[in-house]
Amino acid sequence: MNDDTIKLLRECNAGIKMGVTSLDDVLGHIRDEHLKKLLQESKDTHTRLGDTTHKYLLEYGDEGKEPAVMAKVMSWFKSNMKLEGDSSDRTAADIITDGCNMGVKSLYRYLHQYPGAEQKVKDLTMELIRAEDTLVRDLREYL
Repeated sequence: MNDDTIKLLRECNAGIKMGVTSLDDVLGHIRDEHLKKLLQESKDTHTRLGDTTHKYLLEYGDEGKEPAVMAKVMSWFKSNMKLEGDSSDRTAADIITDGCNMGVKSLYRYLHQYPGAEQKVKDLTMELIRAEDTLVRDLREYL
């Protein structure tokens, strides 16, 4: 185990927490059953990946980190303000798409920032990136 491994796991774990929170924020506003199913499946995937990152962190004797408070507040504010003004499925898909795109960008940055991370953690990071990319692709029909 090395420092890059812990740092990459922490970033993945914090990002997953942000993703699950964002999905929770919009799920109650969704009307279309297929969209609701897509978002719930994504939440389930993120929860599973979050459980794995948490398990790895515990194995390495680390508790992880919470998402930055300001990021959480800004995300909540953006989601709720947009949805209050226009509680459409299109708005929810737009919010989640923006979050996924930011997540993918950050995850690639962290992969390059922490090149010494163990392969299993890099693989987990790539699985998370694929999950985000898949959701963005699936949401296109709702934009």
